Amino acid sequence: MARVVLPEDSAKEISELIDVLISLFFESLPRRDQRNWARVYLNGLVRTNGKKTIRNIAGTGASSVEQSLQQFISKSPWDWTPVRRSLAQHIERTAQRPLAWVVQPMVIEKAGDRSVGVGRQFVPQLGRTANCQQAGGIWLASSEASFPVEWTLTLPGPWTSELLRRRRAGIPDTARSLTPAQDAVHAVQRMAATWQLQRRPVVMEVANSDLPQCVESFALQDVPFVFKVDGSLPVSFGGSGRHKPGPHTAPARELIDSLRSQRRVVEWTRHGRAEGAVTLLTSASILATAGEERAAPPPPTPLLLVGAWTEAALLPSEFWITNIGDRPLAQLFLLAKLTDRVSLDFAETCEPVGIRDFEGRSFRGWHHHATLASVAHAARLLGSAGGRLPDPTALPYQGPTRPRPPAVLPPRPLIPGQAPRRAYIR
Repeated sequence: MARVVLPEDSAKEISELIDVLISLFFESLPRRDQRNWARVYLNGLVRTNGKKTIRNIAGTGASSVEQSLQQFISKSPWDWTPVRRSLAQHIERTAQRPLAWVVQPMVIEKAGDRSVGVGRQFVPQLGRTANCQQAGGIWLASSEASFPVEWTLTLPGPWTSELLRRRRAGIPDTARSLTPAQDAVHAVQRMAATWQLQRRPVVMEVANSDLPQCVESFALQDVPFVFKVDGSLPVSFGGSGRHKPGPHTAPARELIDSLRSQRRVVEWTRHGRAEGAVTLLTSASILATAGEERAAPPPPTPLLLVGAWTEAALLPSEFWITNIGDRPLAQLFLLAKLTDRVSLDFAETCEPVGIRDFEGRSFRGWHHHATLASVAHAARLLGSAGGRLPDPTALPYQGPTRPRPPAVLPPRPLIPGQAPRRAYIR
């Protein structure tokens, strides 16, 4: 989807659109003045030029407006979860039906040390150590558009262990210092358990060290997933029985490359581009073992390792692990590539409405801002058709049918047609 730019001279239409959003997603706010300040802030995120700080949204000389917005964003105790859940439920039942929940990392570099969650830390996305906040968005993604509906803010150790710092930022007693992947897994588990959404595959990148825990956490809740992994991931492979040697150990890249004779060609169109692309795919059955030593470890989880060769590549360059056993490789690959859709919408819509621009120091304020930025993102995309949103009371979309991957059922044992080798994640 091309970037949506609302006409500058359509202030009335924008205000009417924001009013619809308030009625759709902010019913949980108990007071009328809270909903009014949500309206002011949303209008500011959509219409203000430049950085979307509270001061810029309030406008020059509007000190009383700035103070009221500061109170609403950083101090008011309204719960952001019902707003995010209402947004997700609305996206789920409109024509923008998602195919997956995509976890998108977000790094916000900072100059100082007082923004909540900031710290000097190594960031894989940057390939270096940076003074920054690490956050993550969970996006409902289809091939046409994607929408952030939930956010996590990773808290380095000092933010949870130092009592004074924790109190000043208003960090809840229940918050812990976890990795970004662990934060994302917990958020997905909450969504799957309490948000009343149709279960979708979760697409995310997972480091080798986080993989066993991520696999086990989703397997316990029957959450389907497609994890992008590094080619260096150690896997053990080999047959069973007296006539099949093994197990052996090798990186995932070597296991996939050994199956190059079984590659299949996939032709597809890159998100945001008109030209087509060609990718070669193959797969191997694997089993995931428990992430830590246990007296009675759970039985291994059947998984599939998928590898891809991009155009003209001599070696496989991308790798995914999934527990979805009832879809063709091409569909699994297209699910994995929804990360490109999210990256495009993040750059063209979510960043322009100010998702990175919060300058406050409170945990609550950061989550309030991220929630309102998500709604502003939805306004820009859903409002592209004449500035009007679908009727929230209407029946689910019944438009022309189009080919879609089948609904995801609880993962079934993986039995690839060509009986690839069995492997074990260590």
